[in-house]
Amino acid sequence: MIPRARHLVAAALSALLLLPALVGTASAATDSRVYSVTLAKSVADMKKVAEYWKPDRLKNADSYSPATPASQSSPTATAAAGASQIVTVKRPKSLLSVGPVLPRNSTAAKTMGKVFFRFGDKEYFCSASSVAAKNRSVVATAGHCAYDSRQAKPADYWIFVPNPGPSGETPDGIYVGAAISMHEDWPGKGDYDFDYAFVTVHRGFKWVEKGGQLVMQDVGRLQDNIGGQGLTIGKGLAISVSAFGYPAGPQPDGSRPFNGKTLQACSGTTRRTVAPSLDLQYGVQLQPCGFTFGASGGPWLINYQAAQKVGFLNGINSLTWNRDAKGGYDAVSSPTFNTTTGDVYRRAAALTTPQNVT
Repeated sequence: MIPRARHLVAAALSALLLLPALVGTASAATDSRVYSVTLAKSVADMKKVAEYWKPDRLKNADSYSPATPASQSSPTATAAAGASQIVTVKRPKSLLSVGPVLPRNSTAAKTMGKVFFRFGDKEYFCSASSVAAKNRSVVATAGHCAYDSRQAKPADYWIFVPNPGPSGETPDGIYVGAAISMHEDWPGKGDYDFDYAFVTVHRGFKWVEKGGQLVMQDVGRLQDNIGGQGLTIGKGLAISVSAFGYPAGPQPDGSRPFNGKTLQACSGTTRRTVAPSLDLQYGVQLQPCGFTFGASGGPWLINYQAAQKVGFLNGINSLTWNRDAKGGYDAVSSPTFNTTTGDVYRRAAALTTPQNVT
């Protein structure tokens, strides 16, 4: 679920120039202004979203569209969200340092998955990952996987499903989005330097059958069940990154190498990219990487440990590129993760949700 950009044409995704370091436009500020949108505040709100995503609907998940920033969403969308506000986040003196966390009773994390949501009357999906946080309830994804900046509307019926099965199975639960935290320039300007979101989620649940009826069974907090990636910022360029996601869309030549059912990965070193038409000035590009739409929001991890399946989040799939203007996408890019990103994360990590969802 990533938009595309052709070689030397900044019309759809991201590209960049080599510089010794990446410095985000907002990183020099003392405080950051974080845009916060309530999705499902109460247990009643959460259950309304849960009822929408019953097993029969999730079985059709592979038929949903991989969302892209270029997707046209219906102007009749009805937001299930409550209040939105801009919150000034005080930046602490110490640098952000978040280490990865393994799930309870497991030696390996299971942090990656898909987010499902609606814009208007159409369902979409993206990729995402759990991030370690003090509230044990934070998911990182692309901004365009949670909020349509063109219509100034949050997504409806937003959920995160870690480790989704090929037929809609939810082995590690379903987690309803409670609130989106973003930098104000994503909802305000559609600025791809800020195409990331940290979504605070409710406790998870599974659908189980009791007495011939489907009922919700509480499974606990996200991080306890699947773990959380660490988070690091300001690492600059020419670093080794492993990117992950669930690509599903076609290549420019019409071929479909991915079906969106299995987690895909690519790795390499980062370089700078820009896309003036998308206000992307400080993008980070990974090439080669042939991800297609559907991979948007998937994590970029440094120091990735394959055995434990954890590393440090340093970006997300935001845009996809056809750098040589040939038949296939060959690169992906992310906004720079800097001190402003840390402020957005801190807002998401500080939010609380109800202690019970059933």
